[in-house]
Amino acid sequence: MTTFEADLTAFMLVKTTRKWLDLTLAQRMEVLETQVLPAIEERTEGVRSRFYDTEFYSARVTDIWVWEARDHEAYQQLVEALRDSPFWDDYFEVVELLVGVENGYARNNNVDPLATIEV
Repeated sequence: MTTFEADLTAFMLVKTTRKWLDLTLAQRMEVLETQVLPAIEERTEGVRSRFYDTEFYSARVTDIWVWEARDHEAYQQLVEALRDSPFWDDYFEVVELLVGVENGYARNNNVDPLATIEV
């Protein structure tokens, strides 16, 4: 995948299903590698992802999948690809989708973004 600047970031809050939890780690990796990732790669360009485990701290949301997309169309294609794969509802319940634009207020008002720095 080529480098791009993300136009939007989506926080996909999900909860694992019993069907997913009943798989061994090897089976889970196989599902991701043979069913989910190919569906994404076949239909989507211009997205990248990161994954966070939250089951240690939340009973409602077990994972947060962070998707950065270069534009809205790339994000929409990603969601369509996920919905057409076993990811959506078979192995994970999508609890919430939070989509935002980093420093949107700064872009919209032509000001420098405010951010904390490490001291």
